[in-house]
Amino acid sequence: MNEFWDKILFRVGTFTLTSAKVAAILAVFLFTWIFLVFLRKALLNKKNMNIGESGRRISLMHLIRYLAWVIAISASIRIAGINVTFLVAGSAALLVGIGFGLQNIFSDLISGLFMLFERKVRVGDVMEVENIVGKVKTINLRTSVLLTRDGYDIIVPNHKFITENVINWSHHSYDRRFQIDVGVSYNSDIDLVTKILLDCCQGQSELIDEPPHEPTVRFDNFGDSALLFFLLFWTKDIFHVEQIKSDLRYKIFKAFRENNISIPFPQRDVHIIPQS
Repeated sequence: MNEFWDKILFRVGTFTLTSAKVAAILAVFLFTWIFLVFLRKALLNKKNMNIGESGRRISLMHLIRYLAWVIAISASIRIAGINVTFLVAGSAALLVGIGFGLQNIFSDLISGLFMLFERKVRVGDVMEVENIVGKVKTINLRTSVLLTRDGYDIIVPNHKFITENVINWSHHSYDRRFQIDVGVSYNSDIDLVTKILLDCCQGQSELIDEPPHEPTVRFDNFGDSALLFFLLFWTKDIFHVEQIKSDLRYKIFKAFRENNISIPFPQRDVHIIPQS
């Protein structure tokens, strides 16, 4: 039996790879895989988790997975008896050249670690990156995946979340305020306009109707051809807020027609001077 475990499978110079070393390396990788499977079930197979809690657990799972595989690979190299110092010293020039070519990749990797540690960006958050709004599906070490409102995924390098200005619509809370701009003619009853706008919010289940986040109307300004109003509302469904705005605009337009409130449009007088 000892002869089987001591059997040399591969030899280069002073380095030898025996059956015992291969078995030990396979055992390390198998144990790591089993550990991660059970940990994933323990962390993620929980019912009644809100989006924020689910995002925190997924981020923690990613971090533990990377650390576990780094430890497993390091242990395997040590078990195999590979001299890491010799490899690094022998390939120093090559590593310098590769380093210059992979600066952005290393920047993404470091940014990914910051994101997983700080958790300012979590799975489930609604982000706006370069005027594109999307929900974070996964956070990996180098890139993150956002699901857009149009149903397609975009892959975003992690350094954009750290070094550039991005908007996290769901940071700390999923309650966010939005507005709809409305202009009415100058002969309109402003009290009636206010009432109609607030009535249009009734029955819209996506809106928050409890103080201090109930819908409100703001008389914004006297425009060139219209009185300008803002309908301000709060919602938790920020990912689908454009559809909510559309539904409200349908209601507002129909209600204005029923109450003979006109929405003016810019008009210009054009004077044509005939040439003699």
